[in-house]
Amino acid sequence: MKQGVKAEDLYRLRFVSDPQISPDGERVAYVAKRINQDKDYESHLYICGFNSGASVQWTNGCQKDSSPRWSPDGKTLAFVSDRSGKNQVWLISSEGGEAVQLTSSTKGAGSPVWSPDGKSLLVTVTVGEEIEKENALKPLEVTHLKYKADGKGLLNEAYSQLVHINLETKEELQLTDGAHQHFDAAWSPDGQKIAYCKSRGQRETISYASDLFVRTMNGKEARINQETGSFTDPVWSTDGEHLAFLGQTFEYGSATLGNVYTAEVESGKVLCLTGEFDDHAGDAMVGDMHFGHPSPKPFWSKDGKGLYFIASCEGNASLHYVTMEGEVSRITQQKCHLYGYSMDVENDYAVFAASSPTVPGDLFYASLSNLSEEVRLTDVNEELLSSISLSQPEEFTFINDEGFRVQSWLLKPPHYTEGSKYPMVLEIHGGPHAMYGNTFFHELQLLAASGYVVLYSNPRGSYGYGQQFVKACMEDYGGGDYRDLMAAVDHVVTHCDFVDPDQLVVTGGSYGGFMTNWIVGHTSRFKAAVTQRSISNWLSFYGVSDIGYYFTKWEIGNHVWEDPEQLWQHSPLRLSSKVETPLLILHGEEDFRCPIEQGEQLFIALKQQGKPVKFVRFPKSDHNLSRNGDPGLRVNRLHYIVSWFDDHLGQAEQGGSLHENIAADRI
Repeated sequence: MKQGVKAEDLYRLRFVSDPQISPDGERVAYVAKRINQDKDYESHLYICGFNSGASVQWTNGCQKDSSPRWSPDGKTLAFVSDRSGKNQVWLISSEGGEAVQLTSSTKGAGSPVWSPDGKSLLVTVTVGEEIEKENALKPLEVTHLKYKADGKGLLNEAYSQLVHINLETKEELQLTDGAHQHFDAAWSPDGQKIAYCKSRGQRETISYASDLFVRTMNGKEARINQETGSFTDPVWSTDGEHLAFLGQTFEYGSATLGNVYTAEVESGKVLCLTGEFDDHAGDAMVGDMHFGHPSPKPFWSKDGKGLYFIASCEGNASLHYVTMEGEVSRITQQKCHLYGYSMDVENDYAVFAASSPTVPGDLFYASLSNLSEEVRLTDVNEELLSSISLSQPEEFTFINDEGFRVQSWLLKPPHYTEGSKYPMVLEIHGGPHAMYGNTFFHELQLLAASGYVVLYSNPRGSYGYGQQFVKACMEDYGGGDYRDLMAAVDHVVTHCDFVDPDQLVVTGGSYGGFMTNWIVGHTSRFKAAVTQRSISNWLSFYGVSDIGYYFTKWEIGNHVWEDPEQLWQHSPLRLSSKVETPLLILHGEEDFRCPIEQGEQLFIALKQQGKPVKFVRFPKSDHNLSRNGDPGLRVNRLHYIVSWFDDHLGQAEQGGSLHENIAADRI
């Protein structure tokens, strides 16, 4: 009998992303990521020929290679690699051979974009304050609201600028300057203009607010969007007269749906194509394997009368098409997470990077005129998947107290036996404006393999069900969203006799951690809980989170000085005296999104009252520990979760599948 998923299977998993079809349409370059023998991440470039169907590894070593981009003649690949220490742009022949380093920026370089004639490249280079000498101490003078960022730490005066590199002379020309981040550059078809995105200045506004600009090669710059928002991923039409791009206008703060826009470059007229499409243009899927993959840009159709784009809808991230008149249709019908793609519209086909609950992620090839007949190009986890047993989720829905349909899933243990009863874990996603769905999720499969039925649901506030649904939790954290989650639990307990209603546990991270804290402050029906990278106190979150100064206003409704009582009423810390559920608090030391003081406050309040609580602090770990953190710590974290649940449900005494391995792996 095949065994279920183990925490250590993380070390064996492979992940592919960023497919790029060659100009001649005969090959695709992509990135494959894995964890090496030193338990560190590495990624390499691969090339797959459509005729042969075979993939060839193009780069080697213990480094991280990414962002392969074909030259217009198909003879060269530009890519990004940290093989020389910092990320730099490199060139390698598409016929093989040694890579050549192109950039040597002190702070690193990335995002290569070929000019249409193939004679030059645009790259982003970080410029600003000089790197401090080793062991030299210097105070940080803080003058901006945005002075730190999760995953980056404290910020100095350094900004990404666009640099033009002549490949014949190797001459470098910095095209942009100022206190802005510049990114997502795109050449016009005639090579005379550049479109790019630029962050709002001086870090005084919303952290991801950005504008779209077009610049001529002689330096004339024009802003395209007129509304304030986040505008990204510009793509030129083949005639160079229009730009397509993605964006949102913060009408509902962070709960605003993303849209597809076009702009007439000469007139500056901007049109939102998906304004009547009541779903999110973009990938909102939650998972623990797909973090950091490039965001897929829209693609123009061959006739220029519409655009292909990714949208998140009812638990799927699918390919959609929108006409210039705003008519939207879903193109791919599979229940899956389509997280990357590349198109050859001239020859009517595309390559997709896709995941499902039992496929961590692979490449698929299909004709645009017949997407149902796809051909699988890669099977990078074949060896692992042939040796383990995965659970297939069972979908169900119910109508909540506001008349919304709430989509949910159950994972049974892979060796489920009819007539047996199982404990159940409720998993709650972060965001809250994100989406569970049909993607591979290692943590969920692990919990199922450990003998738990796993319930995961998209309560109000989640993407995938329209604008009214996604904004329905704003200023109501712990209200309707809490009722949705409890209704999902009630539905399962009522309709599934294989779930033991006296053996319920709960966990979640970020917003899901907030909700876990909220749940144990309101009910004792769960026998154990694990809160991860959580929020416990909105009053302090306002000033310590890298997004707290605007996110608190958006989501809870007030700044700290406007109505502190409202923030306190939504703070789980206020409910600490009511907590009876054994609570495990997991938090990263370097989490700047939900800083570790949030976990500290809750731990001290519970511990001082004699409540059953444990606090685990993960060193050198930020908010994304579970997705891209140190692999060894990710495995530790999984063991802590399963062990905590097993211990408090008596599973350990019954020989829980992972419990015997816990002690050796704890830090």
